Amino acid sequence: MKRLFLIVSLCGALLGAAACKPDSDSEGASAGGEGQSKAGAPVGVITTRAEDLPVTSELPGRISPTRVADVRPRVGGIIVERVFTQGSDVEKGDVLFRIDPTTYEIAVEAAQAGVARADATLNEAQTTENRLTSLNARNVSSQSSLDSAVAARLQAAADLAAARAELHAAEVNLEWTDVTAPISGVAGSAEVTEGALVQAGGTEVLTTIQALDPVYADIQQPVSELLSLRRAMKSGDMQQVAPDAVGAKLILDDGSAYPMDGKLLFSEVSVERTSGQITIRAEFPNPDGVLLPGMYVRVVLEQARDDDAIAVPAQSVIRDASGQSQVYIVTPEGQAKLVPVTLGRTMGNRVVVESGLDPDVKVIVDGVQKIADGAPVTPEQWTDPLAQNPADSQKARPDAAADHTDADGETADPARAGPEPDGDTDGAKAAQGGDDAASAPEPAAEN
Repeated sequence: MKRLFLIVSLCGALLGAAACKPDSDSEGASAGGEGQSKAGAPVGVITTRAEDLPVTSELPGRISPTRVADVRPRVGGIIVERVFTQGSDVEKGDVLFRIDPTTYEIAVEAAQAGVARADATLNEAQTTENRLTSLNARNVSSQSSLDSAVAARLQAAADLAAARAELHAAEVNLEWTDVTAPISGVAGSAEVTEGALVQAGGTEVLTTIQALDPVYADIQQPVSELLSLRRAMKSGDMQQVAPDAVGAKLILDDGSAYPMDGKLLFSEVSVERTSGQITIRAEFPNPDGVLLPGMYVRVVLEQARDDDAIAVPAQSVIRDASGQSQVYIVTPEGQAKLVPVTLGRTMGNRVVVESGLDPDVKVIVDGVQKIADGAPVTPEQWTDPLAQNPADSQKARPDAAADHTDADGETADPARAGPEPDGDTDGAKAAQGGDDAASAPEPAAEN
């Protein structure tokens, strides 16, 4: 009977310990969950501030040369030589083609003979006039004879001037048999070859020269956008930039940025009827010849400045089912709050908020997918990875242990994930030992 009572007592102790242990663990888990809920999920935030931001427009455009000259012959003849290299740089006055000069050399020689003849005639007329003047002074010759001599001398002088003009024209035509570059630039392909017959004053182009340093970028801007900017500047929302201070940046067709900045030259005073756009011209240096005529580019122009603009990272903006733009902010109570915003222009990876946000507001950028309106959050300063160096970005990347961060911000150790040993374990061991002792055979009673 005594042995049966001992076994029942040990079983009751074991059942009591087993019943108390889960309650303790459950209370601990509940307390841990409550603590994590109060702390909230960690989120990356930025603090808004009013900035002086440029109002830029990214507009399509085409590259055009600053000067273009179609080279045409000024005298006719046979092309005997092409002197220049196609596609090479040429200077003003360089010989490009040579036309057969034979007939023009003959014309110069004939004109020289005409000048000599006219000069001799003038000398003869001058001598005759001098003689008759002397005779007339002695009343030996008539006045009419003297008048005729004077007229002959004047006629001979005019003939000499005409002969000299013909000689000059012949020399110019001979000079024009060397077809030279009218401007400095890059010579294109030769449109004629040696042996071709060209005509003076024709429409035939021998080659084309384009000045490519600097170059123009002809830009198209919608007139509606221009009017909107002017209204904003007139109302004081934006500040106008002086025309000579307007900077221009170039984005090439492959998306890369051109390394040299340009300047705005002028804008047209009329709107193109079919497209409703206005043409703006900017000038860019082109020492390496990267920019070619006809190349498609995008030009970024700073057309105004916004003194008190607020911009947020584009990834912080979400949209509801109706398309309304919204962002999460952190309230003073540490809760996420969804607020509607009105967005403006985009600046790289940031977007300007026209209304809905004030300065010194914490906007949630990272972690918006794991929170809801009114949920408690733990804000942490967010850094744009694009603004960091690759090494800094690697340092800023959270490692694998960050996925196990608890509500207090401490990294959980997987080795300690299970419940820690407590006093109940020793009790269980004692109970186990008691059970073993109970199951052992009882010593025999002494007689």
